[in-house]
Amino acid sequence: MKKFVQMVMCVTLVFSLIGCSSGGDSSTDTSKASVKTEAKSSTTKSSKTTTSSDTAKGKGKVAVLATGGTIAGVGEAGKTAGYKPGSLSADDLLSAVPELKDVAEIEAVQVCNVNSDDITAETWLEIAKKINEMSSDPDLKGFVITHGTDTMEETAYFLNLVVKTDKPVVLTGSMRPSTSISADGPMNLYEAVCVAASDKAVGQGVLTVFSDRIFSARSVTKTSTYDVTAISAEEMGAIGIVRDGAVYMYESTAKTHTTKSEFDVSKLDKLPKVSIVYFSVDADPEILKYAAKNSEGIVIAGAGAGEFSEKWVEVIKDLKIPVVISSRIDDGVITKANLLCDNTVAADNLPPQKAAILLRLAITQKADNAKLEQLFAEY
Repeated sequence: MKKFVQMVMCVTLVFSLIGCSSGGDSSTDTSKASVKTEAKSSTTKSSKTTTSSDTAKGKGKVAVLATGGTIAGVGEAGKTAGYKPGSLSADDLLSAVPELKDVAEIEAVQVCNVNSDDITAETWLEIAKKINEMSSDPDLKGFVITHGTDTMEETAYFLNLVVKTDKPVVLTGSMRPSTSISADGPMNLYEAVCVAASDKAVGQGVLTVFSDRIFSARSVTKTSTYDVTAISAEEMGAIGIVRDGAVYMYESTAKTHTTKSEFDVSKLDKLPKVSIVYFSVDADPEILKYAAKNSEGIVIAGAGAGEFSEKWVEVIKDLKIPVVISSRIDDGVITKANLLCDNTVAADNLPPQKAAILLRLAITQKADNAKLEQLFAEY
């Protein structure tokens, strides 16, 4: 009897092992098929405007304007680096988040499909004009712009100054490409659409939604080269959060934006050139002369509270173009009392890259230094 039981146990074990081996092969094949499918979709390009299924009708419409970036990136399966940004189309991004159908009717527009370091002022103008045109649609509740994180804060601030709608305009992206383990793009896109469809975001200016947090365009910035919470707002902080699709707003910006902004880009096809010059120990003042010769304005990324060497002072005080003083420090404010040269203007707490945007728009108005002081205080 004992030998019979042992034989039965052995036979059972053999069949069990055969079953496990078969299941493992199936799982591996499925995994490979999944990677191949995603890689294939990464080559898809689309410039068409498409609309999601009818299941979300009656909940309002959100336009998703895709520009590329890491959120549309494809690379080696599981890896977070070495990928190609801007590989997936707007339709590909939306198909990865089927839950969007429960939030709003989605209209997808492929503006471009690039690394955000290749975004230009012409791209900004195209997006702004498209938003201003589409916002007249009474069925459209808001906009989402998918964007690379490197220059997301710049696009957000520019749009904050020039779009002419109170409807939510929300930027989002990701720190990990679509093919990485635990890609953050789908959740960020879902939450961005939730904010764009929410009445709570109306009149809040341009926003950025990232990792469950909502930031104003003026204060948002990138703080890490890899962290999924890289999009932040430093000492200004988030103004709201998103939890399970619910939008919670706690603050609003005191600065002028969107419909109350005086800037009009409807007739512009380019922006004035402004150079950002970074000060460091032994920084050559000849760089300033080159920048002044080839630009219509300069922003200085100064040390500390916007400071620089005496050699730089000697060059800057004689410049005949607008010069705005910012800081290479992440937080803090530059006041008029901090200025080393009388012919310069303080950037308030705007970082150099955002100060340059405001200066470019100010130059389109031929603003003198008195007007620049007013603009940097107001915006």
